[in-house]
Amino acid sequence: MFLDIDGTLVDDDGMIPESAKTACIEARKNGHLIYLCTGRSKAEIYDFIMEVGFDGIIGAGGGFVEIEGEMLYHHKVSDEDVKHMVDYFDEHDLDFYLESNGGLFASMDFYLESNGGLFASKNFLPHVERLIYGDVDNDPVAREKKEQRPHPFITGLTIGEDNLYRSDVNKACFLENKNVPFEQIKKEFAGKFEVIQCTVSAFGQDSGELMVPGIHKAVAIEKLIEHLGRSQEDTIAIGDGMNDAEMIEYCALGIAMGNAKPGLKAIADDITDAVDEDGLFHSFKKHGLI
Repeated sequence: MFLDIDGTLVDDDGMIPESAKTACIEARKNGHLIYLCTGRSKAEIYDFIMEVGFDGIIGAGGGFVEIEGEMLYHHKVSDEDVKHMVDYFDEHDLDFYLESNGGLFASMDFYLESNGGLFASKNFLPHVERLIYGDVDNDPVAREKKEQRPHPFITGLTIGEDNLYRSDVNKACFLENKNVPFEQIKKEFAGKFEVIQCTVSAFGQDSGELMVPGIHKAVAIEKLIEHLGRSQEDTIAIGDGMNDAEMIEYCALGIAMGNAKPGLKAIADDITDAVDEDGLFHSFKKHGLI
């Protein structure tokens, strides 16, 4: 089984519903192998997620595969393309972060990861706080949410270095900027990256991520099951975003969450309930996994 994280395993607050935890634990007790299959890099797959218990990770949208702590393969962005991304995003005032496989660090000017993790532009934190919490400067409800229910994506940032020309980058994500349409960004990086729109709904409709060409979740799943000596006929994928499209089509059973993008629902074999309506648990139950 291959599970997306955001919008599938975790809700908009970054938390795992108790029913989803139960589903994963019981399914593994029944002998099923469950792999996270996510756009997140390793630094964003926090301990509270891994503590549920999984058999491995496909991360960075298929950019790496890790089983039992060992890296099966890992694709990175070239130094030249990293520079292109950083310069373009800075020039157009796009708030963004670069992903790699390490801890989260931040400086006064940039939000970064040394030896891997999240490397973000200087205005990224206040922008993403507004998207996640609301107007924390003027809205007491938003301030209370920030204080009482801090989002793990934000709390993972600590102090670090300030150089965004990294050599350990898996992919990049950018937030919506009303002055820079998604299609303009897609055109800029045509031929160098797969540019996927709105993989994290909270980041805005014209947000997106830049992937290494030819790398997606289905490629990684194929390599993983080949390594395990297992059959494609035994695979199930569950997701909610268009970066899940290839795995939904590749796996023998592709399930879209109730909160999934319409395009993903259109190609899925089945549609379950939303993440905050126990969708994962209901899908596991329906298909006899628990």
